[in-house]
Amino acid sequence: MNTKTQEAQTGVKPAAAVDYQAGGFFPSVMRWLRSLGPGIITAALVFGPSKMTITSKLGAEYGYALLWIVAVAIFFMTIFTVMSARIGEATNQSLLSAIRQKWGKGAAIAIGLGVFFVTTSFQAGNSIGVGIAIAEANGTSPVLWVIVFNVVGIALLFFRAFYKVLEKLMIFLVGLMLFAFVTTLFLAKPDVAGIAAGFVPSVPTGSLGLVIAFTASCFSIVGAFYQSYLVQERKKNNPQAVGSRSDSITGIIILGVMSAIVLICAAAVLNPQGIKVSSASEMAKALEPLFGHYASTLFLTGLFGASFSSLVGNASVGGTLLGDALGYGSSLNSKVVRLLIALVMVVGAAIAIQFGKLPLELIVFAQSVTIFLVPFIGIAMFAVANDGKIMGSLKNSLAVKIFGALGLLILIGLALSNVNELFLK
Repeated sequence: MNTKTQEAQTGVKPAAAVDYQAGGFFPSVMRWLRSLGPGIITAALVFGPSKMTITSKLGAEYGYALLWIVAVAIFFMTIFTVMSARIGEATNQSLLSAIRQKWGKGAAIAIGLGVFFVTTSFQAGNSIGVGIAIAEANGTSPVLWVIVFNVVGIALLFFRAFYKVLEKLMIFLVGLMLFAFVTTLFLAKPDVAGIAAGFVPSVPTGSLGLVIAFTASCFSIVGAFYQSYLVQERKKNNPQAVGSRSDSITGIIILGVMSAIVLICAAAVLNPQGIKVSSASEMAKALEPLFGHYASTLFLTGLFGASFSSLVGNASVGGTLLGDALGYGSSLNSKVVRLLIALVMVVGAAIAIQFGKLPLELIVFAQSVTIFLVPFIGIAMFAVANDGKIMGSLKNSLAVKIFGALGLLILIGLALSNVNELFLK
């Protein structure tokens, strides 16, 4: 059957004909980025200001030696992100609904409330990151920009197709971050031999705490969990969009590339001078004496992209999962879900303005909830993905079961190490 006959009978153009008329079989870069959708959003919400700070500290204190940990964390993040994407493909019910079906309403509510509290607790850091990124660049008050960009974030919720807006925003911000960090990388002129040596596993003396912190932030089980919601939201908004699990993989690889670039820049610029950083904005200050105001502004641009993408993405996770847990559904077009997303932003902004930083008590609270929540979420997701009744042909393969189980052991190990740090020392 030729394409004209098929179109006349079905009213739908064949995929090949659509691609050809849109510019041929080789899509443009922007079309390719749009196809990544959920994977890009997950990468953007995971790569926030706290992650930039941890990654900068790794490079500043230990040079290139811990680059290998980026590859390990990204590998396990990919395993669980793709697992979550398959759950989103396999069923029309949300992941929390599947968990409610298997273990009851209490389990779903516990996860939804836990994620809401954690995202709300850490939202202040995203607000502060946005404020500092703009304030450092033009010498104004961070408070002003905290207010402005939280208002912008809440305003985005009023768009009818919020998911499409979110997707386009994250693609733009990831592109902005990649441009800023890659340009900074060329200015830093890192040691290629040192980079290669950094992928040989080693744990320098005194680095274990940072290694654990980086792995916990990069191997974000909450971010992976949310991937199933993004996949389903995309199907609702654009049923004709043909996604593949490789889209999710590419998004997480971009997360790894950004992490590696920030670490390499810190290793090339800060480590030789013995400069230690306690925030991502200090990395920008350290670049200025060597490369001028331009380089500092570039890095602050990347920090802004990381902070604002996490500010919107983190709030979306918290609001969506709480709405779903309480029985209001998970659609980003739901008024209740949007109100809960806005609530996360408002509380985060209020804490940022009141304290100027994330209070220690709030960090301890968020970490305490995370300790017990993350392994539970990981195990629940793993169990759903292994369930043939729910997943059908998309259930976990033997290889994914093996690596997924290994990833769960890592999550449990991270939880136990956090218990030791918070309660036993």
